[in-house]
Amino acid sequence: MSTGPAERSWCVVVPHDPTGARLARHRLADELTGVVPPVLVADLVAVLAELVGNAVRHADALPGGVVRVAWRLRPTEQGPSVELRVTDGGSGAGPCMRTASPDAADGRGLHIVAGLASGWGVERDGLGQSVWARFDPVPTQRTDLVAAG
Repeated sequence: MSTGPAERSWCVVVPHDPTGARLARHRLADELTGVVPPVLVADLVAVLAELVGNAVRHADALPGGVVRVAWRLRPTEQGPSVELRVTDGGSGAGPCMRTASPDAADGRGLHIVAGLASGWGVERDGLGQSVWARFDPVPTQRTDLVAAG
């Protein structure tokens, strides 16, 4: 008996420019629509856009002027688990959450990531840095239970 989709991984290389985020969002949505719940696809697309956008704005490109984008789908008994990973050439200062005033045009991206993902972090190696975001399964609500009262 199948419990859902098999574990799968994707890796795409996108330009280190604003079109990279659009290309990555569309590819992720194309691959995961119909495989994971629509609300999860929406959250994944939003977070991926932030991570790729941050890589383009704040970090160097990988060799070839690119950013590597990867995601992994792991089915569990509770539902799908997904990890996103954006790898760039790194920057002098790593990603950090900032405090943005209500009038600021930017500075909220990692707050969005932290609010939507189950966890996120940064890993560095000799080639650059990877920012990852993990989405753990959300238990489905039982609708057949009646509250006692």
